[in-house]
Amino acid sequence: MSQTREKITALGIELPAPTTPMGNYIPSLRIGNLIYLSGVVARDASNDLLVGKLGGDYTVEQGYQAARSCALQILANVEREAGDLDRIVRIVKLSGMVNATPDFTEPPAVVNGCSDTLVEVLGDRGRHTRSAFGVASLPGGVSVEVEAIVEIRA
Repeated sequence: MSQTREKITALGIELPAPTTPMGNYIPSLRIGNLIYLSGVVARDASNDLLVGKLGGDYTVEQGYQAARSCALQILANVEREAGDLDRIVRIVKLSGMVNATPDFTEPPAVVNGCSDTLVEVLGDRGRHTRSAFGVASLPGGVSVEVEAIVEIRA
């Protein structure tokens, strides 16, 4: 078992199954030592979509947990593409989109759920650049979507 998988187990985290595309695209694409990950959307423990708006249907803390679910899906998708999470050199970039009411001003606090989880699991390899946006809607009305770029070892 890889060291990263051992840490995930020690933290009591269970990775979901890698995502299946919801349209005509692929979930990940490796070019050289970079993996580009399509956006993953917030899901609950039963794999149901977390649908709703931050600032209306969800609190910042609930959004944080939704973004945490995105981090776990990112890790599952990287593992599928790279074969081993120990190959991660670092998370390079996250783009987090938060389905929000017009007056919601805390998308970064929501996307912290993804960022904090990646650092919790990967340590310094999980530190990354990031953008966090509030948007009017997301696919299927989900609350959070995050895409990523990950550097891996050859």
